[in-house]
Amino acid sequence: MTDDSPLSRIDTSRPSQARAWNYWLGGKHYYPADKELADMLEKHYPGMQEIAVHTRAFLRRAVRHLAEEEGIRQFLDIGTGLPTEDNTHEVAQRVDPASRIVYVDNDPVVLLHARALLTSHPDGSCDYLEADVRDPDDILTRAARTLDFTRPTAVMLLGVLGTVRDDDDAYALIQRYMDVLPSGSYLMIEDGTKTVKPEAAAEAEQLRDDGHVYSYELRTPERIERFFAGLRLLDPGVVSVSQWRSEEEPVNGLPEPVDAYCGVAGKP
Repeated sequence: MTDDSPLSRIDTSRPSQARAWNYWLGGKHYYPADKELADMLEKHYPGMQEIAVHTRAFLRRAVRHLAEEEGIRQFLDIGTGLPTEDNTHEVAQRVDPASRIVYVDNDPVVLLHARALLTSHPDGSCDYLEADVRDPDDILTRAARTLDFTRPTAVMLLGVLGTVRDDDDAYALIQRYMDVLPSGSYLMIEDGTKTVKPEAAAEAEQLRDDGHVYSYELRTPERIERFFAGLRLLDPGVVSVSQWRSEEEPVNGLPEPVDAYCGVAGKP
């Protein structure tokens, strides 16, 4: 009998994107190969850890805003990564315990730790799907067991669209996800760029490609903004994750930008 358990499918000799980010965020769910990759990338691009920290803070601020100010009670978090502090359901359910969240990832190590993503408040609900962002029909069908797609829902694509290298393909995926949702739904995107430190970011990207670690397309903020076509972008538009409604503003001014840009937009 073939062992298809999550543990049996984890190759600890090859680094993964999710585990490297967990390492940068101070987590414990990584292996020596992941630490080696993360340290190497940090050496060639000082500030990778800062990007990870700012991206997590953006998630926290954006989910809280959608829950508190826009009344969103359903979240489809695609490419969720490994559990850490302030997961989507924890942020949303602090606003309304009845919030419902579906997490999606295709990394078996995330499935192994998915129990931490399913600690829902009893008034709400959480589910976890092992699936790929490139298969929207499968994700939407299975997510509908937990989410009611006749009600406004936020689709979250944080750090995942770079795995879909062609812009037209990425846009078609976004359209498929948003087409099933009613007016009042939201799209939240974050993606890596090589805008702030272009030479260092390009070097880190080349290191990943040469080592066949994982392939990830770094887009410009202008290319990211096109993914929101037809939607109503919330202020301040597409900006660095460190500057999206930063809690430091206006007392200390905006933080310095980092090479991850984001935006949140509503469906009219």
